[in-house]
Amino acid sequence: MGRSSSSKNEETKQDDSNDEEEEEELELLQVDVGDVIKLKQILDETTSAAVLEFQKEDFRLDNMKLAIMTLACLFACLAQFAPIPFPDSRPVLGICCCIYFVLSGVLQAIVTFLDKDCILITKPTDARAQKSNPNLHQYGIRVRTDLPRFSEYYKVILEFEKMPNTVKVVQTWSVGNFFDVDGYFDEIGMTEAVQGLYKRLEKGEYDKDEDVATPPEGSAKSKKE
Repeated sequence: MGRSSSSKNEETKQDDSNDEEEEEELELLQVDVGDVIKLKQILDETTSAAVLEFQKEDFRLDNMKLAIMTLACLFACLAQFAPIPFPDSRPVLGICCCIYFVLSGVLQAIVTFLDKDCILITKPTDARAQKSNPNLHQYGIRVRTDLPRFSEYYKVILEFEKMPNTVKVVQTWSVGNFFDVDGYFDEIGMTEAVQGLYKRLEKGEYDKDEDVATPPEGSAKSKKE
């Protein structure tokens, strides 16, 4: 009897802890649906996580941006803390400021012309592990997203990085498919939707430009149901 009562108590405690974990998770995944920046951040993070279940991230471009930022900060520190009294330090200050602004310009150019709407770049897969689509082990995947201002439609584009005239798969969803009126986020549903898009890329079921269009209201929701 003592054992059975203790086991029941343990089960009750375990159920309570599971309920608390679920409540905490819901709190973490709630967002103000009027905050478009936060909304897109959550969608982008979920999209990246869904793709990374199949691929490994390529950090080279991010590392290059970090190196440029670090170098710019070093020149800023040199200008600030150089052990040369003013006004003798004017040439050093001028050189450091010029280099800082040049590096900042290079960084901004990378963000504007290379990153664009890209949120993730992956490495090519191992040819032995991926045989269904040869492009996957020849090129990495470039994940692009878009959520226009005042629009309810979130677009995800999967294409091949550095592939000339790259083929791609595109899908557009209404954010209402994954957020309710209180701002609670259906992470599982979003993950499954993005993984379904990835499977299309894996099978080589590419979209043509004329096939890519914003679905009418309710169409994406009906597919989900």
